[in-house]
Amino acid sequence: MEPPTPGAASAALSATDVLLSEGVILLGAAVFFVILFRRFGLGAVLGYLIAGALVGPQGMGWVGGAESKLAIAEIGIVLLLFLVGLELHPARLWRLKRDIFALGLAQVVLCGLVLTAVIFYSTGFSWGAAIALGLPLALSSTAQVLPMLKNSGRINSPFGEKIFSILLFQDLSIVPLITIIAALSRNPVDAAGPPGWLLTIYTVVAITGLVLAGRFILRPLLRLVGRLGERELFVAVGLFTVLAAASLMHALHLSTALGAFVAGVMLADSPYRHEIEADVEPFRSILLGLFFLAVGMVLDLRTVAAFPLFVVGMAAVLVVTKTILICGLARLFGMDWRQAIGAGLLLSQGGEFGFVLFAQAQNALLIAPQAASLFSAVVTFSMATTPFLMLFAARFEFARPKADAALRDPDQAPRGTAIIVGYGRFGQTVAQMLAGHGFGVVLIDKKPAQIEVSSRFDVEVFYGDGTRIDLLHRAGADEARLIAFCIDDPSLDSRILEPIAETFPQAAILARAFDRRQLLELQDMDLAGVVREVFESAVCMGVQAMEALGVPQAEIEEVEQQYRKNDEQRLAAQKEHGDLAVAKELIYRPGKRMRLLSRGEGEEEA
Repeated sequence: MEPPTPGAASAALSATDVLLSEGVILLGAAVFFVILFRRFGLGAVLGYLIAGALVGPQGMGWVGGAESKLAIAEIGIVLLLFLVGLELHPARLWRLKRDIFALGLAQVVLCGLVLTAVIFYSTGFSWGAAIALGLPLALSSTAQVLPMLKNSGRINSPFGEKIFSILLFQDLSIVPLITIIAALSRNPVDAAGPPGWLLTIYTVVAITGLVLAGRFILRPLLRLVGRLGERELFVAVGLFTVLAAASLMHALHLSTALGAFVAGVMLADSPYRHEIEADVEPFRSILLGLFFLAVGMVLDLRTVAAFPLFVVGMAAVLVVTKTILICGLARLFGMDWRQAIGAGLLLSQGGEFGFVLFAQAQNALLIAPQAASLFSAVVTFSMATTPFLMLFAARFEFARPKADAALRDPDQAPRGTAIIVGYGRFGQTVAQMLAGHGFGVVLIDKKPAQIEVSSRFDVEVFYGDGTRIDLLHRAGADEARLIAFCIDDPSLDSRILEPIAETFPQAAILARAFDRRQLLELQDMDLAGVVREVFESAVCMGVQAMEALGVPQAEIEEVEQQYRKNDEQRLAAQKEHGDLAVAKELIYRPGKRMRLLSRGEGEEEA
């Protein structure tokens, strides 16, 4: 083997130096501007965009290769849609079918046609160019809107479900929009691409294939990984699933985000979905941040500087037009005026898929590169307005749940001794026992359906995400002596609970654990108590099972005590070694029985 030449080594070293220096600059700028903008309540997205524009080739020129970084960072959008799919059971998708295929379709078609007409009559573009620019502008930013809904705890509310339905149809519409641009193409090379009817067949076949692969390949694979207990394998399987689904769609000229979404829906009812979600989330956050950095970098500031009034004016027209149209459609589909205005403001911006479709239109010779840069700047400026618009909406209480008996904000709650977060089967028992002793209890839940059911029993439950510190402040946590997290959420961990415990030191914190893994995670914290949700009920049934089989009461009590002792020893060993597989000898399996003193001191059992 020949040693590498000095020139090759120098080139490799240079590439490494560039990668490290650009990484430091990008991350440094991102950290500074995101902290700054979050500090003033303007959102992280605007911070990423400004940071990218400042350090990119059109700004200070400290970082280059914006297009290549954008291509890599688009995986962040793919991961976002995958995580959204994980939260949607097929039954829930079926329940939302009217909002997805009626409200979503109406929004894309109406906004697309109106914006096309605005561009055609105000700019002098041809109809083909106006269509290639106007239809993509009908799409909103999934990467910007969904995190806002998730962070506010509104993703599962009626308002959030309508917004999500619109965004989902927008993502589904990528395929027909690409088909329309290909049909209008003036580039002879595009004639070699698949026709629209074939893309439709590809879509159906690909989705069917992904569903079958999920049921007959992915689920058995996850069961095998779960038995092995290797966390790194969950990360690998999760990323493999996302990238494989996206790659299949990309190879068929379809939406990669759609493939990832279908992959997520496949696993929505899997017992391992929480594990996968927790493992994939950090990659989604990093790549989505990189995506918005890259969007800021590709913004052609020279073109914007040459036509500043056009960019700002067209961005204003885009935001106003979509706000009015979406508000009207939301009213037709049952929202009150306040929520309809909130929906219009939330979806008023252009979306990240606009950059992709503008590039398609440029390759199809429908628009010039300068036009693609201008309208990319229009989309970017419209995305930058969203944090300001949402501050406006919050100030005037748009986009908040109607203040009726079904969905009331916790700031309307009377002060109580205890706050119960999660009023499902578990939380109801805890709350009723406290109330039975005369303690004042404030109940919080983020599921509107649960709140509605509780109201039928004259129980007032306040709406919101009880893991948010600002919401706990509004619920009176500063005065509460107890905060009990009774939610069925395996992702509830020290990252969520530690800031709450620090903010409300006077309150004892209790938490419900989903399984041993979560119990071990929470045991590292100084909590007042952690309870495994099914442990006691399972022990109770074990006792009843032995009673039904005629086991003497003394032996039943000894078995229960020994089992509890073994379980405590296993937990201590698992916590010490960080491995669920340790202390297996303490597990009683078929064929292995414990020694019972009631049968005689030291008597060995078969």
